Amino acid sequence: MTFKYRHRKAIIIISLIIILIGGSITYLVTNKKTNKKEIVLVKNKLEKKSSTKEKKEEPSKELLKVDIKGEIINPGIYSLEKDSRVIDVINLAGGLTENADTSVINLSKKIIDEMVIIVYSRSQVEDFKKTKEIEKQVQEKCREIDENALINDACIDSNTSSTKKISINSGTLEELKTLKGIGEAKAQDIINYRETNGPFQTIEDLKNIPGIGENLFASIKEDITL
Repeated sequence: MTFKYRHRKAIIIISLIIILIGGSITYLVTNKKTNKKEIVLVKNKLEKKSSTKEKKEEPSKELLKVDIKGEIINPGIYSLEKDSRVIDVINLAGGLTENADTSVINLSKKIIDEMVIIVYSRSQVEDFKKTKEIEKQVQEKCREIDENALINDACIDSNTSSTKKISINSGTLEELKTLKGIGEAKAQDIINYRETNGPFQTIEDLKNIPGIGENLFASIKEDITL
């Protein structure tokens, strides 16, 4: 009896030891997996936070506003990234109408902020060619077609213009008309102003004439003199 009791007792003790060892191993393995998962989660959170920070710190791209009108599907004011071209504005505005003629504007020209683009019709361009015989005059007509003398910044630049400055005190009607954005009506206004008020004292006095604002003056000031 005593042997059996001792034998049974030893078996029980050994079993308990095995259970304890097995439990310890299971705990260690489980804990290790849990810690590994926690490390992965923390790493993912840090990477996500870092990625979000990088996105926030990315500088915003400069946008320029451009006004496009005339023979265009959806005329209006559009915002485009710097270094965009006139053709990009046209595409963004839905494209050209069937009646559009772009022969007098530069489709590859880079846009600038507050730029005005006027897409003319075939009949308008044909009128330019009928009344104006040389490229320079066609381009000047291109710029002055708007009834408010709004300058079309997309017109093709003419390289035939003279370097000689036009005198606003003695220039003739035809000479004054060669200035960018100055049509016959405004050329006559300049002549009428100097005849009524006497010679211009400074070229800035041109801005006293209705219809000649800062933008128009800025575009011609390098081409005029007293």
